[in-house]
Amino acid sequence: MLKLFVILGSLNMFLSVALGAFGAHGLKGKISPDLLAIYQTGVQYQMIHAIALIFIAILSDRLGAISLMNWSGWLFQIGILLFSGSLYALSISGIKVLGAITPFGGVAFLLGWILLALAAIRG
Repeated sequence: MLKLFVILGSLNMFLSVALGAFGAHGLKGKISPDLLAIYQTGVQYQMIHAIALIFIAILSDRLGAISLMNWSGWLFQIGILLFSGSLYALSISGIKVLGAITPFGGVAFLLGWILLALAAIRG
């Protein structure tokens, strides 16, 4: 699992940089400033949690509590898909109902951080 979270974190970081550049250069002037801000929020959260995935791989080796760390990593990945993915889709399509998915991703992020804290306490 350690390698997998490094791979997932690296791929998500690559995508967040690419999507951020696309938003800054490809979407500017093509979507409203409000939708562009929503898009950039998706990029920001993807980037933060991509780094968190890499840290989980590093910390798992030191802290133990592998099961909690694994769940934390998977929740971060799910959060990226649901939170950032729904914000990307909403901002590009303009379909507001896609925003209903975003809180589920936010809850996944929150649970991932709680599990990471529990892993540190137990480790």
